[in-house]
Amino acid sequence: MDDLDQLEAQSIFILREAYRKLRPLALLWSLGKDSNVMVWLARKAFMGRVPFPVMHVDTGKKFPEMYAFRDEYTKKWDLDLILGDCPPVEEIDPSLPPAARSAARKTAGLAALIDQHKFRGVIAGIRRDEQATRAKERVFSPRGAGHRWDVRNQPPEFWDQYATPYEDGMHIRVHPLLAWREVDIWRYIERENIPLVDLYFSKNGQRYRSLGDQDITSPIDSNASTVAEVIAELEISKTSERAGRAMDHESEDAFERLRVAGYL
Repeated sequence: MDDLDQLEAQSIFILREAYRKLRPLALLWSLGKDSNVMVWLARKAFMGRVPFPVMHVDTGKKFPEMYAFRDEYTKKWDLDLILGDCPPVEEIDPSLPPAARSAARKTAGLAALIDQHKFRGVIAGIRRDEQATRAKERVFSPRGAGHRWDVRNQPPEFWDQYATPYEDGMHIRVHPLLAWREVDIWRYIERENIPLVDLYFSKNGQRYRSLGDQDITSPIDSNASTVAEVIAELEISKTSERAGRAMDHESEDAFERLRVAGYL
């Protein structure tokens, strides 16, 4: 097995463990590269069809290309799609910096969906290499009452043994891509020929390296217009993957405050 085979096998094992231990279960589908890889892995894990719903928490501010992709691949992949709206920014904590406050709408929308459907497990496509706060996560990460993450009280995970404690009002976030790197995601996309929103590829010298809401996400300068060219670019890049995310340039603790409150 090469490194991609090992990552794939580990992620499929995690997905199957989540399905065995946590019901009802759902998968967060943000329409970005990581969550598309996650849906692809779930289809592989369960004989070609995802056996649990996928959720899109819609801020109403995504790029038109992302909505078109969602509509097309919901049908092509035969997904059980659950859509959820987000509250207006005026209802969000005013002490947050502007971009983080806008992003926090998604936290509230996700919490409402989890409560509505009483999900015990939610699969999310975060990776440790993306951001320092996410590097503190576990593969099976408990969220307490009010969807809060106690970063100082996470269960140990030895030898691929994952704890799934449960009390009323809590749920478990499951992170099958936690050990993957950005370049691993792209190499897997190349190997498996996984469809993507075309905003990831260069047009007029710019492309999006990370996709979010239109008003808080910016493109990077790039001439990479194919998957192979993106991989070559990443192998020499010294720039953070989230350099185009406005909230990552705000106060140092803003992202961790969002995560603690239940952000993806």
